[in-house]
Amino acid sequence: MSHDISSGTVKKRIVLHFSGFEPLDAAKHQARYQRSALKTAKLQDFAVKVGAVHADGPSRYFDVDSEGRDWQTKSRVYIFDHDDLVSYLNGRPTLSRIVGGFRSAARVVWEGGALAYFRHAWRFGLFFIFPFLLVSIGLALSALIGTAPYWLALEPWLLLASGPAAYLFFFKLFLPWSDRWHTLHLFADWELAVAVATMEKPYFKQWLEDCLVSVRAALAEPADEYVISSHSMGSSIAAHVVGALVERDASLLQGKRIVFATLGGAILQCALLRSADVLRSRVGAIARAREVFWFDVQCLTDAINFYRCQVVALAGHPTAPQPPIVFIRVKHLLSPERYRRIKRDFLRVHRQYVLDADVRASFDFTMMTAGPLPAASFANPAASSPRSIVAAPLQSQPSLRLN
Repeated sequence: MSHDISSGTVKKRIVLHFSGFEPLDAAKHQARYQRSALKTAKLQDFAVKVGAVHADGPSRYFDVDSEGRDWQTKSRVYIFDHDDLVSYLNGRPTLSRIVGGFRSAARVVWEGGALAYFRHAWRFGLFFIFPFLLVSIGLALSALIGTAPYWLALEPWLLLASGPAAYLFFFKLFLPWSDRWHTLHLFADWELAVAVATMEKPYFKQWLEDCLVSVRAALAEPADEYVISSHSMGSSIAAHVVGALVERDASLLQGKRIVFATLGGAILQCALLRSADVLRSRVGAIARAREVFWFDVQCLTDAINFYRCQVVALAGHPTAPQPPIVFIRVKHLLSPERYRRIKRDFLRVHRQYVLDADVRASFDFTMMTAGPLPAASFANPAASSPRSIVAAPLQSQPSLRLN
């Protein structure tokens, strides 16, 4: 292997990135990665080149070449996006999306998910109810408009006008206005969350099997380390894929240095549903796999993660090894001006895990996936208290030399 133990650098890395619930295909993910990598390289004083997306059967990947004064690292980044699933769910008629979203919300409540969210991470509970409460308010206002002639004691024939007015208000005014909070997109997110938890949808089961084929091929390539990174909903999907690999073909992992990094992970979004037995089993399998080092990156100001929660324990495995938690603060990663622009956009804050920072910090997605340090070095055990981390300068990591 080309890993240089004395300097602690990685010369060849394979990255398998499971993205969040976003309408982005591999090419758009590559473009976003390239923008962030170029900014990070300028900040950290090294050179980086991000190649174009290549297709190899169902797999999509791009190569990243990084070079500092005394190090060179080549990374191949495989993208496991679920743009096809997002497009399918968001491409249906509006009424179908609304009905499907409310049905999924009812399923989450029925299976104990909503109560568990508020018990373990109340802000995630608010994130769950927000889109459904907002649309319910819109429907209630539409109903008031539609029935106004009745409760205002007007002529009954005016219902012929109030009905269309209610329709226009909801579909032409309210829903477009609510798009600023990605309301119906979140409806689709919860539909997929239920599918991930229950494993009842054939389309999702087949998609997982396709991912497994690509993961096996990627892990067969020679490298110093293999980084499986996941963001948001992608963490539940990655847990399914990696857990299934551990269950079915653990020999493929032997002799490899594998790091599983969940960024703003929402595994518990799905795992806390009673029917998520398969997912919880696979979470335990990953935690107990000696070949896999797992760490979880969480953020106080991100409402869409289970802050301070031990994912493995809450998934039903309290005696299994628990992933160390790395706490970050978005406010300390960005300039004051940039943070002020995004702090009220909860989805934008949630994306910061995979974007560039404005200062040298103890966690950086580009450095973890394309820099010289082993990915496990970004898991600082001393940061297991939310008071600790918070964007310490990179100079505190003595094995990294960027100048």
